[in-house]
Amino acid sequence: MIIRQGMKKLLILIVAAALYFHYYPNEELNSWLFKQKQTVLSYFSDATDTKVRLKSDKIYQDLVKDFGQFNSQEKAFVTEITSSREKVKNFNEQHCKTKKQTPKLHRDNFTKVCFTISKYSNLL
Repeated sequence: MIIRQGMKKLLILIVAAALYFHYYPNEELNSWLFKQKQTVLSYFSDATDTKVRLKSDKIYQDLVKDFGQFNSQEKAFVTEITSSREKVKNFNEQHCKTKKQTPKLHRDNFTKVCFTISKYSNLL
């Protein structure tokens, strides 16, 4: 019974606030509310995302078989860029799509890394 009354009061408060802000708009408050709404929606979107995503270590696993041709610095760099999906995505956009060579990888190894990432680019 107490919960029902509390929920009823909360609903009345929400409706009253909505009516007030509808008839007496405040630009600063509206922009703040819009930002808060976008933040909440992004959290919900991330939490309820049902898209198939790439595990970043899949690219690493595909490249391990070619590690005989990589030096130790290149191996460390590949380990770094495949540590998260976001890093793989950033590397793909900054280097592979623009064909901008990185000094941390030999040209042939750069091509192998980009080719491997391109196989999974639709899952990034």
